[in-house]
Amino acid sequence: MASNTSKTARASVRAGQSAGGALSVLGEYKYLIPLANGRFAYVRNLTNGKTAHLKTDSDAFVEEIRVLAAAGHGAKIRAELEALDAANPQHGWAATVKRLAEAGVFEG
Repeated sequence: MASNTSKTARASVRAGQSAGGALSVLGEYKYLIPLANGRFAYVRNLTNGKTAHLKTDSDAFVEEIRVLAAAGHGAKIRAELEALDAANPQHGWAATVKRLAEAGVFEG
């Protein structure tokens, strides 16, 4: 699978590794790296160290966020999604938050 990753994906992973294992901005770990106006995102899973490239309206995206939320990262991910929506309301992040909430990802 490593040969199928893009140069951008490899660069973001390398940048994250040099910053202590995850993409970090002012000491805060970023779980989501938005792509293509919010249609896709890299989801950094800090529990297993992998970064998944997922379509934000896919079931795989919901499940990846569910795994992170179950590991105790749900509040930070929700805050990150809301910040993305505030910065780029035209990218549909509010719909993504609503879909995740309806799926029960942030509960529990």
